[in-house]
Amino acid sequence: MLGKAELLDAVASVNRGIAATPSDRTAIQAAAATLEGRNPTPRPLEASDRLNGDWLLLYTTSQELLNIDRIPLAALGPIYQCIRLAENRIYNIAEVNGPPLLSGLVAVAATLEPVSAQRVNVGFERGVVGLRQALGYRSPAQFIQALQSTPKFSLLQGLDFRINRDRSAGWLEVTYLDDDLRIGRGNQGSLFVLQRV
Repeated sequence: MLGKAELLDAVASVNRGIAATPSDRTAIQAAAATLEGRNPTPRPLEASDRLNGDWLLLYTTSQELLNIDRIPLAALGPIYQCIRLAENRIYNIAEVNGPPLLSGLVAVAATLEPVSAQRVNVGFERGVVGLRQALGYRSPAQFIQALQSTPKFSLLQGLDFRINRDRSAGWLEVTYLDDDLRIGRGNQGSLFVLQRV
């Protein structure tokens, strides 16, 4: 699909948005809007086989995510958004690359509440920040299992904290979905472009 190739080309060189110039952002917004107008899955929340799974973030305008790259002596690594529709859960996992043995992880777990065929309300509940080695991190899927089976990680592993759902609620709308690409829009005006892992 022509619009899809254009979007993938546009996001390829901007390091998830960290290195995007204003003209890059304009081109990416336009390419995303073109694809959204041709969405092959107009009711994405009913297409669980397409929506469910682990997604790699290719691009975002979310400053909350991009600011993770400002941690001293570290660089933002891959960011994943993992959707578990059967449990009405979503997990955001950002790898932070640093000196040997000091590579970190920032993870957030939230509930999903469908409010339409395209939109979910998101209620953030739990955050975990720590070193990947101490947390036993190997992959997003493995770490989600650890989150589900561990009510609270010890302080030796990292910071594991509750998030006030009332103060951190938001929504996410899936505006384009095919077998391997997803575009979403968030309540703060953020754009997300993700590729299936």
